[in-house]
Order: sequence, then C-alpha cells, then structure tokens
Amino acid sequence: MLTCEICGEEILLEEDMKTHLLISHLENDMHCPLCSLSGVSYNELCFHISSAHSEHTASSDCSAGTNTGGTKRGMPQTSQSCSIGCSSAAAGEATTSGASSVSKDSVQPEHNHGLMLTPDRRALTHVETVSTTSTTLSSKTKPECVRSWSDAAAGTISEHNKAKQKRLSSPEKEKLFSCPMCALVCSSCFILQEHVELHLQEQCSAEGEKRFECPMCSFNCSSSFSLQEHVELHLDAGAAVSPGSDLKLARKLQQEEEQRRREEESQQEREEFKKLQRQFGLDGSGGYRRQMERTMERDVARGRMAPAEFHCKRAEMMESLASGVDDYRSRTQGLVRALYEYYQTECRDCVHVWLSTDTDHFSSSAGDKGWGCGYRNLQMLLSSLHTIETYDPFLQEKEIPSIPQVQCMIEEAWKRGLDPQGASHFNQKLQGTRAWIGATEIYSLFTSLGISARIIDFHKPTGTGDTHPRLFDWVKEYFCQSSRSSRLPPRLIQTSLPPLYLQHQGHSRTVVGLEQKKNGSLCLLLFDPGSSPSDTRKLLSRDNISRAIRHIRKFPSSLKQKQFQVVAVQGVLSTEEKQIRILNSRTLRAERIP
Repeated sequence: MLTCEICGEEILLEEDMKTHLLISHLENDMHCPLCSLSGVSYNELCFHISSAHSEHTASSDCSAGTNTGGTKRGMPQTSQSCSIGCSSAAAGEATTSGASSVSKDSVQPEHNHGLMLTPDRRALTHVETVSTTSTTLSSKTKPECVRSWSDAAAGTISEHNKAKQKRLSSPEKEKLFSCPMCALVCSSCFILQEHVELHLQEQCSAEGEKRFECPMCSFNCSSSFSLQEHVELHLDAGAAVSPGSDLKLARKLQQEEEQRRREEESQQEREEFKKLQRQFGLDGSGGYRRQMERTMERDVARGRMAPAEFHCKRAEMMESLASGVDDYRSRTQGLVRALYEYYQTECRDCVHVWLSTDTDHFSSSAGDKGWGCGYRNLQMLLSSLHTIETYDPFLQEKEIPSIPQVQCMIEEAWKRGLDPQGASHFNQKLQGTRAWIGATEIYSLFTSLGISARIIDFHKPTGTGDTHPRLFDWVKEYFCQSSRSSRLPPRLIQTSLPPLYLQHQGHSRTVVGLEQKKNGSLCLLLFDPGSSPSDTRKLLSRDNISRAIRHIRKFPSSLKQKQFQVVAVQGVLSTEEKQIRILNSRTLRAERIP
C-alpha cells in the first residue's frame, strides 16, 4: 500500500499513484509562487504574475539571459518556467533559492518541445513547466515531497506529453496533400502543384513523339501552346498582306458550307425520287410483258408450271400484245345481271337498289399485279360503254384493249395536248413501265376519244370518324337521274348509266350500284380488281351469292380515306367541245365537293 506524501491518500498500485499525482496535484494545483494566491486558472495566474510581480519578471529575464550563455533576450526558451511548489511548501516552507521567475513571454503562446502552445492548453503547459522546474532545482533545495514523487512521475508525465503532442498534431495531418501520381505527401497545395507539374513535364518529355499539326501549313508543333502561337502568326501574316482576308475566308467557308448543304439536299431528293419511281413503276424495271415473263419463269423454277406450258403461254401473251386486245383470262361476265336477279328475291331490308348497265369484271393478272388496278377499272368502264349505243361509235376498237394498248392510247392523248402536266410527270412515256394511272389519265383518254367525262374531288371528310357521306349522296343523285318522275321509283332499278371510277390513295375500284336501307343508310356496290376471278365468279352462283355479295358492299364506315376522286362518263363531245376540253386541260381542275 502506497501513501501520498502530499495529501496522505493511500493508493494500492504504483501506476495509480502516478496518475493520482498527475491529476490531483500537478494539473489542478494552480497558485502563485511569489505570493499566497491560489485556486485560479492558468490564464488568470499568468495575468496575475505579469501585472502584480512585474519587477520579478524583469529580473528573471536578466538572469535567464545571463545563465543561458549566449541566448538572445526576449526569445521564448523551454527552460523558462514557473516554479510550482507542493502543498507542504505552500504551508510554510520557503523555496526562494530554487524558485525560477516567470518571464513575460510565458504569457504569450510559446514553442515547448516542438509544439505550438496556447493558453487554452493549460494542462500540458502546466505539466511541462513542473517538469522543467523539477529538473532545475537541485536535490538539496527540492522539498522532500517533490523529491519523492518527481522521479516516479517522470515516466507518466512523459507519456502524457506524447499523447498530448499526438492529439495536437492530428489536425495538422488533416491539412497534408498527397500527390495523385506518387506517394509523396506535401504540407502545402502550392508545393503539391509544383510537384505535379514536374510529373507532367516528365511525361511530355517521355512522349516526345506526339505532335500537333498546323491546319494551314501542316507544320508539326510539340505542344498545343506552340501550335496556337504558330497559327496566330499565320493569321497575323495574312492580315498584314490583306486586311480583309478574314472576311474573305469567312465568306468562302460559308459558301462551301452552303454548297455542301445543297448537295446533300439534292442527293436526298434524288434518293426519294428513286423511291417514288420504284413505288409507281417508273424505275425502268420493265412493264406488263417483262413482269409476266418473270412470274412464269419463277413458276417453272418452283415446279408449278411445266416448260412446255411456259412456252405456250408466252406465245399467247406475245400474240395478245401484238394485237392490242386483252386475253380475257381475268374477265368475268354477267355479274350485274346476277345481282339484279338476287335483289328481286332477296335482301328485303333494302328500300331501293340502283344498278349500272351490264359491266364485266377484270381482275389483276400476273403481269400487272400490284400496279394495274387503274387499267383494269378502265377496262370495266370500256366494257360497259360497249353496251351503250351512244358511246359505241366513239370507241376505236370493238374489243377491250390490253394494258400495253391502254398505255399507248394514253400516250396518244398526251401528244394531242391533253394534260401536259400529267404527261411530264410520267416523262411522256407509259409503255414498257409499271406506272400507276389515276383519274386524270382516265379523263384524258376519254376526252381524246370524244367522250365527256367529269372529275369530282371529295378532298376532305364530311362526316364523323373521317367518313364521306357527301360522296354517297352524290352517287345516289347520279343513279337517280335515269328515274326522275312524279311517281315513286321502284324498289330495284337497273339503269342505262355506265359505272363510276372511284379513286383514292393507292387503289381504285368501280362503283356498279347503290343500296338504300330502311333506316336511310346508303351502301355502295364495288367491283375490286384485287378480287381473284374465282372469288368473283361466286356471285354467279345462287348458293354462294349471299356470302359473296358481302365483299362488294361498302358502307361509309368502310371508306375512310382522306380524299376520293370520282370519274363519271356523261355523254359525248362535239369537235368544238373536244378542242375546248383539250385547251382547258393545260390547267386541269376537278369539281370540288364540298
């Protein structure tokens, strides 16, 4: 059991005794060594010594300057400290011979053991001054209590000082700067910047092969800065030769940019035009004859057609093309008559039914599949005109012309001056192509034959849901013109009027009749060239006509194209009227509804 000689407290272990001396008697015992003042803080004690004992402070400065032997006066020294007495010395013992004076510099922050000390760090300063005082006192002048525990507490004080130094230096370590390219640690950001620049210079010297080429003379520079200076010399020299060279260069660059843009636009237009040519059969890939031959060749290659049959069909096709008459392989006759018989006994929900004159159906064949609908609808119109005495004298041939012959007839109409704008669109040529034709080409052909035709343009929807009720009303008025009388028309009427040519985007059909239901709704009866001959012939069968007629009925909800055009044949033209129509076709205009 150990007993503290200062306060008499009994301590079990030596380490606990060291801690007791450090905490209870060294750090907390603050009293003036020159008077009886005690129980104050370290800052207050420093202020008390510098103000109340200034004469002792001056004498201690002189003695310190003499004893250190060459130490400059006024510099903070580690040996200058306050003499701290123990409790027993404060009670009566005088320690004037061993006491050291407190210098004026001790009030200010001072360097002690390599650390910057401030008044806020009272504990560390106090411990260090006690340690320094105890070493300066001789063994004869030290109090007995101090001699007994000073040596024992020396290790504890040293460890405490080291811990204090570690805590005080940790904020400084946080301000260190590490190089991102090596393991060097710098204390300043400016030093780190210089160090990194050295790294970069070494890399640039190692990569000496990298060069910067001048865009004006192909001169190689070692760095971007030298390249910039070199280009500026070019610009300065150019400005010295001609002051307006910058403006000329800017205009030249602008002209080159505009020319490049125009070339790109023209290239894009050419590509789009080629796409349209392929879409409308004007890409020079052949016409009806070439497509028919390719189709038959594929059938032979796939085993669908024997070689002997191929040569027979090819010979028939060449004979038909030479004569200019259709081969009638896709024609179906007697359909309007079959419809008339059907409506006489069936379909009692119809109040009125109007039918055109007898019209043959022409389907697209292997030679015109995908582009021949306009030609096939024209063949349907011509077949109906052959049954009407008024138009028969104006038709050149008594037979239905083939598609190549129809193309030749339209070219002849263009040569007579009809529709010059449409002719230029086709480059004045249809034969040998797969070009689509529409309402204007049908009009030009009929006008050249001396037959009066009208083009009615339903250019926008007139009903809800993009429907065209005005189109249905106009068709009704067309068929009703043959049965105008004071009495009510009969339920079923077969007129002597030719059918109507109905054109919309991408396709065309032939209107051969109209139904009016009990609720007032209208329904068109259409012949579609896209229907195969086998499907069309079902209308001739009494057993299949009820199901087949559904395919030719079209209600307003089934026709939702943005625009429709109708070609209606109405009478013949005199010679004068024909010439007027030819002159007016230079700016061909349709009748717009609404």
